[in-house]
Parts: sequence; C-alpha cells; structure tokens
Amino acid sequence: MRNFDLSPLYRSTVGFDRLGSMLDQLMSGDVSAPSYPPYNIEKTGEDAYRISIAVAGFGEDDLNIEVKDQSLTITAKKREVADDKQPRYLHRGIAERGFERRFQLADHMKVTAAALVNGLLHIDLVREVPEALKPRTVAITNGGKPARTIEG
Repeated sequence: MRNFDLSPLYRSTVGFDRLGSMLDQLMSGDVSAPSYPPYNIEKTGEDAYRISIAVAGFGEDDLNIEVKDQSLTITAKKREVADDKQPRYLHRGIAERGFERRFQLADHMKVTAAALVNGLLHIDLVREVPEALKPRTVAITNGGKPARTIEG
C-alpha cells in the first residue's frame, strides 16, 4: 500500500480545505511543492488570516499581487541592472530569484491589505460571508402561537 503525504493539502489553502482538487493533483503525479520563498499562514481573528512571505531583496516595485477566480497569486521579478552597475559578489547567499506563489482562497475571502515590512510581505485576508448566506433563527409555531425557537 502506498502512503501519501497530505501535508501539501494544507499548505496552500486559506480559509478552507480543497481536498478534491488537491487529490486530483496528487493522482496526476504533480506532487512537487515549491519551497521558495518560505511563508507562514496565520489566523489573526475569527474570520481573518495573514499570509507572510519572506521576500528578502525585493522592493515594492518588484512584487505583484493579483486575485482572480479564488486564486491569490504573488509574483516577484528582479529588474535588470546595467552590467557596469552589477555588484561583484564574493559570496551570494540571498537568492533574489523571481518566483510565483499561488494560494487557493475559499469562497467569500477578500484581500484587505498588503504591506512590505522588514523583508516580509504581509497579506491580510478576511472572510466576508453575505448576510443571506449566514445562519439564521427560525421560529416554530404551534397552532399560530410561537412554541419554540430553533437556532441555526
């Protein structure tokens, strides 16, 4: 029997688990989980989340954040520098290579803010469920009189 590591299922989703699509991806053989750049996902409130990505060497102009069809995409591309202004490294340990990182968002997830602080890109998200989709209380009547209330 084959053992599957399901930890990639929980690393790239925010606000819910899209088990079906991730299992399809596992079964198709595409199990490579990108590891650059490192990131954290934290729950900051009841319906609030924060994604923090280590983007050392990148400035605000080098980063792009896009939300489309429940997918959050962060891309970074280092701008080219003229050869005469290119530094001569004795040791180069900071990668500064471009990347693209995607996160699948749950329904009703909204990106509220993004900030670049001390080499970390912080992206704040909040789940805003419309009032029509929230649970509500329905009164049960008994012969025209309210008898009891069931809460959703």
